[in-house]
Amino acid sequence: MKMIQKPRIWRHISLDLLNDHFEQLSFEDRIRQLYRYFDESEVLYTSSFGINSAFLLYMISKIRPTQKVHFINTTYHFPETIAYRDELVKRLGLQMVEVRPSPVENRITREGNWWNDHPRMCCSINKVVPLEPIKARHKIWISGLMAHQTNFRSNLRVFEQQGDIIKFHPIIDIDEGDFLYWKSYYKLPSHPLEAAGYGSIGCKHCTAAGNGREGRWKGKEKTECGLHPNYFVKKI
Repeated sequence: MKMIQKPRIWRHISLDLLNDHFEQLSFEDRIRQLYRYFDESEVLYTSSFGINSAFLLYMISKIRPTQKVHFINTTYHFPETIAYRDELVKRLGLQMVEVRPSPVENRITREGNWWNDHPRMCCSINKVVPLEPIKARHKIWISGLMAHQTNFRSNLRVFEQQGDIIKFHPIIDIDEGDFLYWKSYYKLPSHPLEAAGYGSIGCKHCTAAGNGREGRWKGKEKTECGLHPNYFVKKI
């Protein structure tokens, strides 16, 4: 039997029109509607399994349980993050795919403590570059960014063009109070380091305790790893 392929409606609709439609929907309906426009094989979902990850992971697991969840293992995560990841994968039945950097390049950053003097390059080698070939195989990228987290994120809409891929931010406009309410309502476990005063969790060398993201790359100008703010324009 010949399979009928889903029409690629999104190719004929501007991002502005998509945003006008999706911004009126609830967080759950945004995710449901996404799969009317894109096949699951075209959708990339990454999670850091950090402080704020459980809510979106929960929604994805209920709405689209077969959606793969890519986790970039930089080899520099806190042991608590790995334990939390394993707990959520088991509890939510997630289809996790681990992404790792080049062993040779990762070893160079480790031997030179690049997180101290070359934090941007360290992030690029261990986080950004390993994801590039995976991004190239997808059309849309689900991200759990929220507008209240940083000035950069406060300017993002539900859909944004980032290079050759479209970013999808289903919970971009959730406020902090509602986020905490829904996390509690669904009885989602907290990251083990949250009780120790960590408001955001990244690699152990570049993360300190602090409210919100103030503990990320503390003492440095850097505020993002490079996965999200890269060129919100179409490459030529």
